[in-house]
Amino acid sequence: MKKIGSFIIFIFLFFSFNVFAQEKTLSLENTLDIVRKFHPIIRQSNLQINQANNALLSSRGVFDPTLGIVGENKTFDNKQYFNYYNPELKIPTWYGIDFKAGLENNIGQRLDPSLTADKSTYVGVSLDPLRGLIYDKRRAAVQQATSMVKLTKQEQLLVVNDLLFEATEAYWTWVNTYLLNNILRDVLKTNQQRFEFVKQSFEHGDRASIDTIEALAQLQFVQSMQLQAALDLQKARFLLSNYFWDDQAQPYVFGAEIIPDTSNKQFDYSKIEVPSLNNLLDKALSSHPKLFAIDSKKDMLEIDRKVKTLDLLPSFKFNYNFLGKGYATPDLFKQSLFQNNYKYGVSFGLPLLQRQARGDLAKTKNKIAEIDYARKLTELEIQNKVKSTYAESVSLVNQINVSEQNYINNKKLLDAENVKFTMGESSMFLVNSREMKLIETQQKLIALKTKFFKSIVANQWAAGLLR
Repeated sequence: MKKIGSFIIFIFLFFSFNVFAQEKTLSLENTLDIVRKFHPIIRQSNLQINQANNALLSSRGVFDPTLGIVGENKTFDNKQYFNYYNPELKIPTWYGIDFKAGLENNIGQRLDPSLTADKSTYVGVSLDPLRGLIYDKRRAAVQQATSMVKLTKQEQLLVVNDLLFEATEAYWTWVNTYLLNNILRDVLKTNQQRFEFVKQSFEHGDRASIDTIEALAQLQFVQSMQLQAALDLQKARFLLSNYFWDDQAQPYVFGAEIIPDTSNKQFDYSKIEVPSLNNLLDKALSSHPKLFAIDSKKDMLEIDRKVKTLDLLPSFKFNYNFLGKGYATPDLFKQSLFQNNYKYGVSFGLPLLQRQARGDLAKTKNKIAEIDYARKLTELEIQNKVKSTYAESVSLVNQINVSEQNYINNKKLLDAENVKFTMGESSMFLVNSREMKLIETQQKLIALKTKFFKSIVANQWAAGLLR
């Protein structure tokens, strides 16, 4: 019951009803709204963005404060060798300095000499002044994850851009087959009426038998064309149905009761303005998601380059603890840090030849150079794609104007030939020839118009602007 209700809501939300004909009119705008809201590919891309955000959240976990407790006890032959107890709080920071504070309670007959006996407290710090303060792998991991979120969002925009354009192509293919099928249905009715007229004229002795054969042959030929057009319409409907899903992630296949919007509001090409080429190029180069995706990839490589550069520096780690007796809070201001009650340590390391670090850094620099070339090539491809779709739109306007005049002239010729035929001054052959030429002209005109509407959306697609 819930599923049926969702389909009803789906219908009322996105289809315009013709009350008298009981038909539902579907516009391109409504089609794209359905795709944006319900298509599983878009929902899947949203999940990928969520995954990238989750990865970012996970990468920030390296800066989470941690509370740990270490306890160890050894008793042998009724002797307590040692009993260690050490709770500690560690607080990592963004700039590579880690703070820590803890308690110690170390008792036993054989304690480790490096440990403080009985109860004590400490606060301390650890850092790498050469590698950690400038940059470190923890910060790099977070920044890499941030760039990955940006990359995933741009990849989603690319998916949406391509998907909406594919749906647009399927929609106008459906419109083209729908209009052609309607034309052939009307032509079929005309041929049926003409055949009956010629047949009756033959029976009354006004026409030769060859005229009835020609009328029947034309009727059968048009009938064959109409059957093929009906099949093409059905296939186009199935193709467009690939983009129709409901809110329950179930495919929605619509039938013949849904028709495309062919009103002047949507199908009048003269009301459609071809966008400015310079404007399209500016938008494409400034906001195309493919370019932003390349930039995000380069950002990730730049982060990797910083990390690889740090590997060329020596590793110098410094640890310091200020100690206090008992469980009292150590007073850092009563004495200098290296006067009494302290513990510190340093470690230093430097590979002498640095071959691994130099090799890794060189590889990363090569990848950055590669991606710079890739961006230049992508810019050129986008520019040429925009210019190509724009040129097609401009050309189609001129072709439509010529084709419309051609259609008007062929319509006049057919009308005149029909008048002459009814007066007995023309043959069935000439009428059929005029009619086929008119059908051919109509078919071409419809194809040009639907192709023009596709090209208008193709301009937005080429510039990466479909959202």
